[in-house]
Amino acid sequence: MSDIIQLLPDSVANQIAAGEVIQRPASVIKELVENSVDAGAKTIKVLVIDAGRTSIQVVDDGKGMSETDARLAFERHATSKIRKADDLFALHTMGFRGEALPSIAAVAQIELRTRQETDEIGTSLYLSNSRIVSQEPCACPVGCNFQVNNIFYNVPARRKFLKSNATELNNILTAFERIALVYPEITFTFHSNGGEVFNLRAGSLRQRIQDIFGKKISQDLLPVEVDTTLCKIKGFVGKPESAKKKCPQQYFFVNGRFMKHPYFAKAVQTAFERLVPTGEQVPYFLYFDVDPADIDVNIHPTKTEIKFENEQSIWQILAAAVREAIGIFNDVPTIDFDTQGRPEIPLFEGGSVSTLPKVKMDPTYNPFKSDTKKTQANVQGWETLYQPAFQQQTAPPEDIFSALDGNTENNSPIAEKNSVHYQFKGQYIMTSVKSGLLIIDQHRAHVRVLYEQYLKQMAERKPTSQRMLYPEAVQFDACHAALLDLVVDEMEAMGFELSPLGAGNYAINSVPAGLEGINPSALVQDMVADVIESGSTVKDEINHMLALGLARKAAIPQGQVLGNDEMDDLINRLFACSNANYTPDGKSIFSLLKQTEIARMLG
Repeated sequence: MSDIIQLLPDSVANQIAAGEVIQRPASVIKELVENSVDAGAKTIKVLVIDAGRTSIQVVDDGKGMSETDARLAFERHATSKIRKADDLFALHTMGFRGEALPSIAAVAQIELRTRQETDEIGTSLYLSNSRIVSQEPCACPVGCNFQVNNIFYNVPARRKFLKSNATELNNILTAFERIALVYPEITFTFHSNGGEVFNLRAGSLRQRIQDIFGKKISQDLLPVEVDTTLCKIKGFVGKPESAKKKCPQQYFFVNGRFMKHPYFAKAVQTAFERLVPTGEQVPYFLYFDVDPADIDVNIHPTKTEIKFENEQSIWQILAAAVREAIGIFNDVPTIDFDTQGRPEIPLFEGGSVSTLPKVKMDPTYNPFKSDTKKTQANVQGWETLYQPAFQQQTAPPEDIFSALDGNTENNSPIAEKNSVHYQFKGQYIMTSVKSGLLIIDQHRAHVRVLYEQYLKQMAERKPTSQRMLYPEAVQFDACHAALLDLVVDEMEAMGFELSPLGAGNYAINSVPAGLEGINPSALVQDMVADVIESGSTVKDEINHMLALGLARKAAIPQGQVLGNDEMDDLINRLFACSNANYTPDGKSIFSLLKQTEIARMLG
């Protein structure tokens, strides 16, 4: 019997490794920029075309490579970062496996131009499908210039599963921001299709956060700093009022490397208990400095999952440091010098004597012998004050509520609804129907009504807009601005009108009618965040998220008092919807308490 086990060729092995290391264009950006950081670069430029599908270019002014190193860098497990196994427990560099460059070369076409400071002339390499096509000397500045073209050109299945350009660009910007936040002393620039997205000058950490996420977030940051024998923690956490439900900026870094750590995130969340509403989270940018021997970063190819030896102790240190930062912030009293319109409070004088107030009593007063003519007011029509809030109707109700096909018994719990309704605690509408008592959640009912109304407007492209007297500005960070193109057309179909102002700023000129009392800037940010969190690029899903987000904001809030006509109109509009039973996110809108159940309860 012949042998069947064979050694895979290097090109095939590299493509298998690329499946783990290079998942999308953002992975290429991450690996190349990290190599530039390890090379000691002070300026790093990133340029992408078509969200990295066509071209990715990373230019740095680091130490560069010699002619031999340039060729050897594309061999598997060739690295300058480690020499022996013990070096894995003393890592001070971003990369160490030697898999990134050969993995990129296996799925793309690469052109490299590099030169060391000691060399007069540089080296130009061109690779395709893991093979060096050409190598020749060239004139180039000190550093490296990587240009990656046609990613996944030889793996059509992987290229087919790439998302839209807006989504892939968002992933690239996320990876870029994670590195830029660690190295504020390095100048970063980022260009997409020839347009500048980031121009991050070297500076302080707070300045770098402000340059990436805007000036507003810088005002809401509290400094955190603690130094112990186990670890050093520094950075910033947001003030309680900066908490939000959607897409908070939350970053953990350990020894200059981004990490995901739900356990440590719980420590920050615990420190803010009872300070922020349930379901909301504050932003934070926290940097851990730990002995490399106490952590293991070699448990996942992306290096974002890191194992700590003293995890529980660091959790307690982190929670205490965040609580201390919050305590210092809350301990500073506010001094208000504006006393206009306030009553004057006289100063206390120690020598003055205060007199107690005297209470006058009438010992001859007898309430049973008092003059009723003086105490009882002559009120006309007083009998109407004691009539019940609503009387039982003797005549059958005139409003017969039918479903879309007219068969009420099969399609709706309402066969006959009363024309008089009762609102319970500003939250539920109660009305009698033929089979019992119908209890409707007014907020959820209005969400369903508005949701279908907005979907219809987007389908017909006939929005009802309300022009704003003064346009309001809204700012998006680079990641959200990259995805705004996915939703801007649908938002215009709902009645919004946004005009770009540059640098991620937009002016809101018009909003859909009926949004009085709602902050337009916060509304637009929440709607875009809903779409980003859903991760969908399908038009129907985007329309669903936009309509649902707007309906939740514009719906009648719990606690709002409604008149009988308003309640009647809401009920009629609810049961004219295609699905009156549930909200768009699957919550029950009403409950029917049957007459037989009421009789059994009162037994």
